[in-house]
Amino acid sequence: METREAPPAHLLVKIESFSLFEKYQIEKYETEEFAAGEYKWKLIIYPNGDDNVGKDSGYVSVYLAMVDTCSQPVEINAVFSIFLFNHISGKYLSSLGRTRRFIGMKSKWGFSKFISKESLTDPSNGYVVGDKSCVFGAEVFVAKKEATTQFVSSRNVDIPYKRDWIIPNYSKIGYRWESEEFGAGGGKWRINLYPKGVYTKYTHGLYKFMEIETMEDPKKGYIVNDSCLLQLEISSLKDVAE
Repeated sequence: METREAPPAHLLVKIESFSLFEKYQIEKYETEEFAAGEYKWKLIIYPNGDDNVGKDSGYVSVYLAMVDTCSQPVEINAVFSIFLFNHISGKYLSSLGRTRRFIGMKSKWGFSKFISKESLTDPSNGYVVGDKSCVFGAEVFVAKKEATTQFVSSRNVDIPYKRDWIIPNYSKIGYRWESEEFGAGGGKWRINLYPKGVYTKYTHGLYKFMEIETMEDPKKGYIVNDSCLLQLEISSLKDVAE
């Protein structure tokens, strides 16, 4: 978990009289639908924990669910975070961005132990105030699907290979982030990302791709919730015999 001042980009929901959930044995609360990345989502909150950890687990469970996956086949990758507002500090407690694959058979991901009920309801912590109300939130960023496009000219065949990576926890990468091996244009490849740069101009690739200050400036939008989206395109040119 981490804290930040900026509110979540896609959902804020205020729940009045949170204590009534336990009083009346309400198992779960579902928010209204919200849009993110051309898809519909909702938060599902279990005030007393879900079935995986027991109804009286001592924790509040919170999940992000994709809505209406039955009407059309869906398979997407998304990085998401769930938020809880602190009325004392004016900041948000946030889960670190998680990347998960949402499909029809598994359209819900989240945290069975998001926060303990003791921590949530303690007035000195600032999460529940006044009439026992609290504020949850969510951010969802959807990665574009991998795509391969082919087109033929009179002299060659150009086959662009496109791929996206969502890189979470950018500030914790250290010296280098490295992708898994992938195939394109008949070869094997990996992508290396150096958050603090490399110190030799002889390194392969763009060793001066972007200024660190620009990359890390929250106003620029390259890093959101400590996550960034890296997109790659490789074009393979092949000679065609006459």
